[in-house]
Order: sequence, then structure tokens, then C-alpha cells
Amino acid sequence: LPNGVEIKKSKIRGELSEGMLCSEIELGLGRDATGIMILSSDLPLGANLGEALGLKDTVLDISITPNRPDCLCAVGVAREIAALTNQKLRYPRLTLSEAGDEIHSKTSVTVKDPDLCPRYVARVIEGVQIGPSPFWMSNRLEKVGVRSINNVVDVTNYVMMECGQPLHAFDFDLLEGGRIVVRRAVRGEQFVTLDGVKRTLDEEMLMICDGVKPVAIAGVMGGLNSEIKEDTKVVLLESAYFQPAGNRRTAKQLGLETEAAYRFGRGIDYGGCVSAANRAAQLIHKLAGGKVLGGVIDVYPAPIQPKPIRLSVQKVRHVLGTEVQSPQVIGYLKGLELHVEEEEKDVLRVTPPSFRGDLEREIDLIEEVARLDGYEKIPMTLPKGPPSSEVRNRSLLLEEKTIDVLIHHGYHEVITYSFTSPSSWDFLGLPPEDPRRTHLRILNPLTEEFSVLRTSLIPGLLEVARYNLSRKILNLKLFELKKVFLPQEGEKLPTEVKYLAGLAFGLDRELHWTSVSRSVDFYDVKGCIEDLLEALHIKGVTFVRSEDIPYLHPGKSSKILLGTETLGVIGEIHPQVSVHYDLPGRAYLFEINFEELVKGAEEEKRFRPLPKFPAVYRDLSMVVDEALEVGRVTESIWKFQQPFIDEVSVFDVYQGPPIPKGKKGISYRIRFQAVDRTLTDEEVNRYHEKIIFQLMEIFKAELRQ
Repeated sequence: LPNGVEIKKSKIRGELSEGMLCSEIELGLGRDATGIMILSSDLPLGANLGEALGLKDTVLDISITPNRPDCLCAVGVAREIAALTNQKLRYPRLTLSEAGDEIHSKTSVTVKDPDLCPRYVARVIEGVQIGPSPFWMSNRLEKVGVRSINNVVDVTNYVMMECGQPLHAFDFDLLEGGRIVVRRAVRGEQFVTLDGVKRTLDEEMLMICDGVKPVAIAGVMGGLNSEIKEDTKVVLLESAYFQPAGNRRTAKQLGLETEAAYRFGRGIDYGGCVSAANRAAQLIHKLAGGKVLGGVIDVYPAPIQPKPIRLSVQKVRHVLGTEVQSPQVIGYLKGLELHVEEEEKDVLRVTPPSFRGDLEREIDLIEEVARLDGYEKIPMTLPKGPPSSEVRNRSLLLEEKTIDVLIHHGYHEVITYSFTSPSSWDFLGLPPEDPRRTHLRILNPLTEEFSVLRTSLIPGLLEVARYNLSRKILNLKLFELKKVFLPQEGEKLPTEVKYLAGLAFGLDRELHWTSVSRSVDFYDVKGCIEDLLEALHIKGVTFVRSEDIPYLHPGKSSKILLGTETLGVIGEIHPQVSVHYDLPGRAYLFEINFEELVKGAEEEKRFRPLPKFPAVYRDLSMVVDEALEVGRVTESIWKFQQPFIDEVSVFDVYQGPPIPKGKKGISYRIRFQAVDRTLTDEEVNRYHEKIIFQLMEIFKAELRQ
């Protein structure tokens, strides 16, 4: 036997025995060890025990989509099969005999929050005898993954799996005041659930209470203080409809994903509460004895009325492309237990049943017709009309190109929370008048660290950098292209603007014997931005030194301008900010208003033929004040509008002997090229000398010998 007992010949009271009468536990079929297992008298002698007890049954695992909670039970699946096979559905037989007093003389139900509990049904069964469930019930429950507990609790689970209505059974004698009150919890109120865990509640959670205290978290889990025990004699049976969104929130916040919460959170059949309670009362009476009190308490102050849907059969034919006729459509819908009336020829008025909350629009009904008529009947046809050329969203194309450029430079894309801490701006040193300190606070934040909508991507990137550094990732390049929420003058709600931000520190590449690594610097980050501007065909962007960006080093930061408008900032992170976020050495970041930046991107691609004639190069080295920005000189050369200048680049910047103190040397290479001929040395020299003269005049520069 499964318990290790070996059956062998033995004498009992002088008689030779070659067999044994076994209990469920000895056969490994259940937990009942009180006596031998009694089989039905209808079973023929010699029948296979496995087949007789349904041990060879097949368990089907069905993936139910979130919009079909009506199929989370045997009846729901059977209803679908009946409709698909054009069979009549046979519901479980309900024969309930009532006795004793009326339920209203025994208890009462008060619902203080009908928004979260639109309907509450109760029944009472007296004189029950708690014990193990019969094998057929415990076996079926265990096959669907539900542990057998006792006959009363098993009935509630059995009915839930049978008809989809979660139920709960209370020990009526443990309900103080002998009544039920449905109310919201009090913030900070504590409650011990059936799993023995003490849980802290808030005012958004719905509780089932007696006259004094909570006894269950509505639609989620019952409490230890009212559970069914071996000495329970009177059972109060709950069958209710709880508002799905509120139930989902409670279950998620408490971390309790029970079978009941799974169903309530998706929406159950609000019209089936009474029938489910009656079915459970019938089974409890059958398996645990006792008597079912007369009547039922049904608190349903505002009955939910299904909304009729107008369905055009012509629209069905148009959408599906099939020649389905009105009688067929009516037959399909009635097979799903929908109420159908003909308003006029080929126009139907369809009222969904209470268990089909997913049917709200005409297209939902058309989908049901397509499903039952058969998708294979929908003809395959070629599209009519000329093919349309695909027009991709310009903004998305620019975003994809931006991401490609940054990844090419070794940056990794991150996605941070849209919520941040209001103290982030203190860590960045933003002054009180900075508009980024004006943020929108969340009504129900998870924590104070995620309590406001971000107005910058920088705090999120700094937190990601700190997280990676704590895990010994010392070389890092990050970027994020997402929205921030900036205040609008005179408006309560912020405007959403897409920003691009990046952060880099450590070595420019991982150590490898094939190459030499060096530390990332300002020009690496600036070069990445310049490559991005070139890839997006954006011209007119300049970098202007700035000392008033509080979270950047005052001598190593710049504003990014498009014309005269500031698009963003770039520079080395301020040492105080680096210390707060535990950044090692020097780290660099940039942040750009991406939406304003891409306004300057060229709409059309312009073809530029490869040059047919050779270019001529001239180098220019000069000594200037060390405070002069190199970019200003480059910009001036382009502004001279000398013909044939094709490219200007800096190839050397030097300070030290023999350059005088307070000065620096800058070396430029200028490329001259014509599209129609080869330039002569005389032409190039003439233009080059004009450039030298103008630079010396503007910047008081000297030629470097």
C-alpha cells in the first residue's frame, strides 16, 4: 500500500484473510483515516478502481484571457463548448430544502460602501458537522490545485471552481453581534488573515466586519478570528460582488494573490450571487448535515442593468466578408445566452447577460459571430485600391537615429522611473527660483523617494550610476531619451517634453591588449553630441561656456545653443554632486531638450556628389589669449564667407614654453575645394592670407612661428 503496509495472508478470529478493508489515507487517495473508504453501491463487481473513482480523469489547463473571467470555471467553459458545438447546456441540479427560522430573524447585513460592494448575499446553515470531504470532492479539488481542508470550506471552493463565484464561510458563533457590516478599513488598522500574517490596512481597503471587528478582507482572504473549525456548528455563507478595481488594488498592495482575488479583480457574474449561495448551501446540507434557514439576505441597492447593443447584420457581413444571414447571427448569439430581439430587418437589439461584462460594443458582438461561425470561413482577399507607400513617423525616425549614434559611442540606454524625490533638486544645488523645483506631487506615492513627477532626467541617471558603481562597474556610459514634466504658467498640470540626457565616467573603453585606454573627458562627450548633430543634419548649434549651472563644474561646462535659444547643458559634474552620488574621479553629463533640438533637423535628404577635383589644404597656427574659446575662432572663419572653404578643423591646442604665460597656441587646418575646377596655389594663398588678417584684427592674434 502507499503507506508501506504489506497485505499478506493472515488469520483473523480463526479465519484466513487474504485482503484488507482500507481507508482513504491507507490507499493514498485522501486524508480520512476514521474508517474504511465506502464506495458507491452502484459500482459493478470487478470494475477497475481507477476508472470507478475517476482517477484516470484528464485535467485540461486552459489559458483564459483577462477579458473572459466567465470562463474561470467549469460552467463557463462548458457554456463555450455548448455554443461551439450547438449543444444544450445542462447546469448543476439545484434542489434546496429550507427549514427552521427565517434568516432575517437570525442575522442582518449592512453595506456602508455600495460603490466597492454593489451586492452582498448571505445564507445561514445551522447544525453542521465539520469533517473531511468525500473522496469525489477532495479529488476534484486537488486536480485543479486546491487543497482539501474540510467539508464546508471545500464546498465554497468547489462552487467557485464550478460556477466562478468566490464564496466565504464564517463561523457564525464567532461573529460578535451576529451580523455583517461591510465598510472601509481605518488607516493603520491591523488584521490577521487566515495565513496567520498580521496585515496593516488603509482606508481604501474594503473589510467584512461583524458588529465589533473586521472578520475578512473583502474578496481577498478571511480572518483567523472567524474561520471554520472542527467545533463550528453554525455557518454564515457569503456570496458577494466586489468592485474589480478596488479589489485588485487591495490584493496587490497586500501581496495576496488568492483564487478569489483573481476572479473578483477581473469581474465576476454579479447576477449569479444568489444561485451560487443556494448551490453552496445545498452541498453543505448534503455533506455536513444541518438545516438551511429559510430565505436569503440580498443587499443590492442599485441593481446593475446590462446595456443593450444595436447590431447590424449588414455590418457583420461587411467586417467579416462573409454572407452570414440574420437567423445564423441570432442563433450564434442565443447559443451564448445573449438576449436577442429583432428591431427591424437585419438590425438586432442584443442584451448581454450579467456574466459577459466584456461585451460593450457592436464590434464585440461581431467578434463573437466570427468565432462561432469559424475564422476559416473568412475569405482571403487582396487589398483593393493602389498600395500606399509607408510613411514613418518623423519623430520616431529621429529618435531611432539618435539611439543608434549614442550606442555607437558606447552608451547604454536606461529607463528610469518618472517619479523622483523632491530632495533631488537640493542635491543638485538648484536655486529656489529654478522652475524645475515646481513639480506635480503624486496623491498616493509608494515612498517619498518617488513622490513627485520628474522635471529633469539627471537625478535618475545619477541614481543608476551610483547603483552600478556599488556593484563595481567602474566604466560606464548611460543615456535616456524620455519625457519630463515641466510646469506651465497658469496651468495646474505640467507639459510633457521629451529630453535626452547622458552620463559618462571611467575609461573610454575596457582594458584590452590591442588598444590603449584613457579616461573619458569633456571632449569625448562633446564629440558624441557633435556626431549626433551631424547624423540628424542639424546646423547652427554652438557650445558657449557657462559658469551658472549649479550641478556642473563652473570652469568646465557649457550651454548648448541653437541660434540664441538654449537647448541644454554639457559639462563635468560638480565635485559636491559627485561626492553625494559616490561618483569616482571626474564624471560628465549632458541634457538636451530633444523636441526643440530636432526642430532644426533637415526634412529632406540632400544629395552631394563626390568631388571631382582635388582639395588644397592650408594650416594656420596662431597665439591667442588662453580665455578665448576655440569655437569662436572656428565660427569666425566660417563667417568670413571666403569662397571654396570646405572644412575647418582644429588639430592642436598648446600651452607652455615658448608660448607666453596667459596665452595658448591653436592650430587649424582649412580645406579649400571647388566643384568645377582645380584651385591654383595663388588663389588659395590669397584667400588664406585674408583669413589670417581678419583673425588677427578680431582676436588680436599673432602668427605662431
